[in-house]
Amino acid sequence: MSDPLKVFLGSLVAGQPPSSAPALLRAVWHGLHGEWDQAHEIAQEDETADGAWVHAWLHRIEGDAANAGYWYRRAGRPVAAGDTRREGETIAEAFLNR
Repeated sequence: MSDPLKVFLGSLVAGQPPSSAPALLRAVWHGLHGEWDQAHEIAQEDETADGAWVHAWLHRIEGDAANAGYWYRRAGRPVAAGDTRREGETIAEAFLNR
C-alpha cells in the first residue's frame, strides 16, 4: 500500500490536487503549491476547527502573525513556529490519516 502523504505531495509536481481530495486538503495543496489566494478562498469557507487550522497556517505563510494567532486560537491549537512547508505537510498528513 502506498503512503498517502507521499502520493499527495507527489501530486504537487503534477500541478493538480487529487480529484478525490476534500476541500481543506485541496486548500493545503494550493498552499503548498504557492497558490495562496486559492487556498485562502477554500479555508475561508470552512468554519470548523480544521478550517481555522488551515487558515492560521496560510496567514503564517503570508507573514501575518497576528491574524495567524487569531486563527490558531479558533482552531484550539498552539501557535506554530518553524518551517511553514513542514507545517503544511503535517496538516495534510493529519487529514489523510483520518
